[in-house]
Amino acid sequence: MIIQIQPWINELELEELTKVITSTFITENNMTKEFESMTLDLTGAKYAVSVANGTLGLYCALLALEIGPGDEVLVPDMTFIATANAVIMAGAKPVLCDIDQHSLGISIKSLSSKLSNKTKAIMPVHLYGNTADMDSILKFAKEHNLKVIEDAAQGVGVHYRNQHVGTFGDLGVLSYYGNKTITTGEGGVILTNDENLAKICYRLKNHGRDQKGSFKHDYIGFNFSFTDLQAAVGVAQMKKLPEILRRKKEIFDKYFFELSGIEELCFYKIKNQENPVYWFTSLSSSKRDKLSEFLLEEGVQTRRFFYPLHLQPCYEGSSKINKNGDFNNSKQAYETGISLPSSYVLKDEEQNFVIEKIKKFFN
Repeated sequence: MIIQIQPWINELELEELTKVITSTFITENNMTKEFESMTLDLTGAKYAVSVANGTLGLYCALLALEIGPGDEVLVPDMTFIATANAVIMAGAKPVLCDIDQHSLGISIKSLSSKLSNKTKAIMPVHLYGNTADMDSILKFAKEHNLKVIEDAAQGVGVHYRNQHVGTFGDLGVLSYYGNKTITTGEGGVILTNDENLAKICYRLKNHGRDQKGSFKHDYIGFNFSFTDLQAAVGVAQMKKLPEILRRKKEIFDKYFFELSGIEELCFYKIKNQENPVYWFTSLSSSKRDKLSEFLLEEGVQTRRFFYPLHLQPCYEGSSKINKNGDFNNSKQAYETGISLPSSYVLKDEEQNFVIEKIKKFFN
């Protein structure tokens, strides 16, 4: 089976892990600081706060901005469910908006139709390595005095107008889950350029303390800590990132060159001002279901797009989320979208096999 996505793990991760285990400092310590420093170098953000996972990062960001019960947050209908659930966890209500059919980011037109006097923030998502239209989102947020929390879980290495995603809004969150461009197994990092917000996020993830080792808690906080074991994997992965990004673009370019002439396939258009990272090579086809079934029979694993939030069974009849309105673009993207195997470890002969089978299907 040719797997849709998997991490590139080798002796480099083992070397960094050995350093941590030998030191015996396996919770947050020097390796975590090194990983956060590498994240700052990558993104250009002023502050980075590591957390146990990206979902908790979004939750901390919402609390840091004092968003909670009675507040509404505008969220795209097509995203991994953690985006909306973090809002619910904070006590606020996610208000679902349709997506842009090209970028797959939150639709500006839909934002306008969902605005209310309870709206406190927008949570744009940078999906599949592409970016949301941050120019329009920031302009809309400024006009309506809204906070912006970027869900950049899939955005490691992704830039918009030469600026790394996750650094445009008040706060942004990266994820290093096992299937992301680089991984720490589980883990996330909160990004901000606001020193006070960084301090609040650190307190929230560190039992309400400004530093470890103290048993006087001036604030209410939780335990969302990272570990040096995760950081060790992350440091090794950061060293590999330039090569991973190069290879992913190479994979995309080959798919595009070989398959763009097939009328029944459509690659998502990338705007000139965006510098995407092809976490997945994603495209659409009206024959998506039959294509994916055919490829699976041939030993090729593919991936559908995220199930639209307004259709999620767990939200049926729920008062915790507002899913009123039309979601034509997210429904169409879900019904036609397909992601092809895109791992760094994908071999040339494997990609050639995938391309050959896709051509066979459409011929």
